[in-house]
Amino acid sequence: MVTALDATSPIPRDAQETPRGSFSHGKRGGMRGVTSPARSRPSPRPSPARERGPAPAPAAFRHHARGWIGALLALLFVTQPARAEVEPGDLTLTVTPELNGNAAPFVREMVLLKIHGVYKQQILLEEVIQPTLANFSWSQLGRDRWSKTKLKDGQSAIAFDRVIAVFPHHAGDFTIEPFDHRLTINDNGDRRVVDVRSGPIALPVATWTKEGGGPDAKEPWWLPAKDVTITDSWSPDPETVKLGDTTRRIVTVEAQGMVAEGLPPRPVMRTRGILTFAGPVTRETLITPAGPVARATYQWDVKAGVPEIIPLDAIVIPWFDTVSRTMREAEIPARQIGGGLPDREGDLAPPLAAAPWVAAAAALAAFGLGLALIGFGTGAGALRLPRGTRAALRRAAGTGDAVGFRAATLSAEPDLAQAWRADPDTAAGLAALDRALYAPAGAAPPDLQRLARRLSRPVRRPASGPGPADRLHPLDGPVDRSLDRPARG
Repeated sequence: MVTALDATSPIPRDAQETPRGSFSHGKRGGMRGVTSPARSRPSPRPSPARERGPAPAPAAFRHHARGWIGALLALLFVTQPARAEVEPGDLTLTVTPELNGNAAPFVREMVLLKIHGVYKQQILLEEVIQPTLANFSWSQLGRDRWSKTKLKDGQSAIAFDRVIAVFPHHAGDFTIEPFDHRLTINDNGDRRVVDVRSGPIALPVATWTKEGGGPDAKEPWWLPAKDVTITDSWSPDPETVKLGDTTRRIVTVEAQGMVAEGLPPRPVMRTRGILTFAGPVTRETLITPAGPVARATYQWDVKAGVPEIIPLDAIVIPWFDTVSRTMREAEIPARQIGGGLPDREGDLAPPLAAAPWVAAAAALAAFGLGLALIGFGTGAGALRLPRGTRAALRRAAGTGDAVGFRAATLSAEPDLAQAWRADPDTAAGLAALDRALYAPAGAAPPDLQRLARRLSRPVRRPASGPGPADRLHPLDGPVDRSLDRPARG
């Protein structure tokens, strides 16, 4: 790309950016950008020697020998490019790699190359000549930026900045060849072409040696990033969906420190009793002062096919933390379809004011229902931890706080705790947690995140217990039923 700068001003306008492959008209004293399909060198300015006209004719040579020698010297001056002294440090170009965690990158991990030029001369044309970048994929992030800068000695200069993201294809020791910034400068009214070159960069790419995952594994998807966040939204709430109704689920995944092409494909969402219709996937890369942010949005339309409660398991997305250099997990949360249990307390509609006779009838019905529950138990239904308790479980599991995790489970109502004990997997997880906390010799704690997902699911209320006569033990010991039998005559 060749960019032409207005010769009436030593630098472009402050903070003005020149997009790649763009052409813009500016006011007088501003900057004009032009893109040429091929590299072009500006024609040299006519020299005063050229304006003197042709050399003397051969006939005049016998009488004007000195004029002929002067013309010959002028011709040599025209054929040589103008040479002006550029002091060391007037034109500098540096390329600095930004390594995550100050460690060698892995395959397909992003490395930022920050190109920075400082120029004290007046620039008329400029073109960045980039090396081939073999063994790397690359992408320029944002536009070139021109600005004024102050040097340490107080002098003013022109600053040029460009950021390129490179992604290594395989492990090994590589060298990024120098970048060239071809500048046409104004040197005392004459144009002069100068190539400002950066130094070569050694960039080793590490081999994955940890257990599981890695850039070469087929599963899971290799996702190196500084941070990963997931948002999950439903419309309407899935708990309110009935048989035959449809709800739309939208999941957004954002990863800092990578481009959108590196995000995983749409997760698979399958379970018994639902019909799913996958929508389009949108990807975009946002350029921020802290670096690129990749965003992918996945969409499904979910239709309930059975009248029962349909649990949806959580979807775990492993990713590699490029700052701490460790594997981590992000989670699309578990939900349920149906059941009439709003996931947020705010979803509960406020009670409507009722007429006095309606309130009296409701009170009488509630009294009768209370008497029935005393005698016949609570019956079947769905049980689930409150939303706040489920959030506390997820936080404790994410931080590895086994004590806080166990404390959150103690708030479960007795019927829910009984249902946990009746489930073999849940009971085994809670028993392993208790051994890790209270056993004298100690034990390895269970997978808290998996246990949190299991405890957060809705469960059916256990079957009703024995009748009222057997619920409480007699105060005076066991009852002798033989005394109730009639005596035989």
